[in-house]
Amino acid sequence: MYAQAASIHEISHHPSSVLCRQSRTYGPFGMVATPMRFARNSEIYGEDEVAEYLYQVVSGAVRTYKIMEDGRRQIGAFYLPGDIFGFEAGDSHIASAEAVCETHLLMVKRSTLIVRASHESELTRQLWDAMALELRRFQEHLMLLISSAEQRVVAFLLDMSRRATKNAAIELPMSRQDVADYLGLTIETVSRTLTQLEQNGVIALPTSRRIELRNDKLPSGVAQNLG
Repeated sequence: MYAQAASIHEISHHPSSVLCRQSRTYGPFGMVATPMRFARNSEIYGEDEVAEYLYQVVSGAVRTYKIMEDGRRQIGAFYLPGDIFGFEAGDSHIASAEAVCETHLLMVKRSTLIVRASHESELTRQLWDAMALELRRFQEHLMLLISSAEQRVVAFLLDMSRRATKNAAIELPMSRQDVADYLGLTIETVSRTLTQLEQNGVIALPTSRRIELRNDKLPSGVAQNLG
């Protein structure tokens, strides 16, 4: 019942989203969920909108971002298949979320989840673990922004390798501009750093988005973080 109402609401606000009708789908934390499909670059939710749902990525990728006072876009996070997002400390979203490419999501209503968690200790633990992971990624991103350009790019590639492929070959769903806005760099700096890493044998660039890490060439102390 909740899922049907949520779907109609979302479609009316986001014409690029499509309700994927199925008899019953289970999403984050084993909750009955509403499957949705979002076209590339379409908005999932906007900054300051009421935070009604939690989302889990089934396929594709999602970016959250804010537009700064000087007009720059700062990407706060990327979410890949299996990731859960939409956690907020308050009742509204502090950033906007968009589909990086065609993306399939599962949505569950926050209020329903909170009611169930108040009676189910295992669900409470799962929520705690998911929020702790979100906090850890936020802290790691914050520390990354005070590193050198090379350290930022290498750390980003390692993170994508761990999360997306579990090996040293990465097919990035996001553009270099997205990467630059996430790392707090210009696109020129990202491209120049990738070229330098390729010339130094740290990575191979078969295509602009496919990157292969050479573990034995990674900067000292970094290779051990892979995997």
